[in-house]
Amino acid sequence: MANSTTIQARIDVNTKKQVKGILDALGISMSEALSMYIRQIILHRGIPFELKIPNELTAKTLRDSEAGKGLHKVDSVDELFQELNI
Repeated sequence: MANSTTIQARIDVNTKKQVKGILDALGISMSEALSMYIRQIILHRGIPFELKIPNELTAKTLRDSEAGKGLHKVDSVDELFQELNI
């Protein structure tokens, strides 16, 4: 890439491992993903997703779901669609 520059960023080890695993599965390098993100900032003229502080109910629901509390499970996509009446 002509006229390129280097960006350095600090991120915790576990987060980097998780991101790398996902990007590897997608066949995208960390550098390519960051370049895509930066291009999206330019196209959107800002962060390309909404940034909000969740209300307490949403925050609790997110914490509970991350901890595996109160999740509804189904055995298949078909079962899920049946339950949703789709």
